[in-house]
Amino acid sequence: MADIINIMKALGQENRLRILNLLNQQKLCVCELQNIMDENQSNISRHLNVLKQSGLISSEKDSLWIYYYLNRKTLEKHPFISTILTYELRGADFCQEDNERLNIYQESELNCDDLKGSNLFEALK
Repeated sequence: MADIINIMKALGQENRLRILNLLNQQKLCVCELQNIMDENQSNISRHLNVLKQSGLISSEKDSLWIYYYLNRKTLEKHPFISTILTYELRGADFCQEDNERLNIYQESELNCDDLKGSNLFEALK
């Protein structure tokens, strides 16, 4: 029962829902999330920590970066989370800009090294 309580607490914050929405589309590292969401690194890291502790996400190290992704075992154990991700968040107003920014990033072929110094999202401001 403790795991469901931690999951519900983790789902109760907008930025964490935004992160889950993005991770439902692909693996991302902190710098990618930071740029796509236009949030600072410490804020993103704090939310990732809560999501990881709840079991909603996992991570893997690849060279210099740690990539985060949805924990499929948790989603299988609690199918309501997949319903939220698939049907509720994709269409949520607060996720629409993130989705647009993620699409721009995907089409840009930039990577973590290039993203920070780029003006990729300037047109959206």
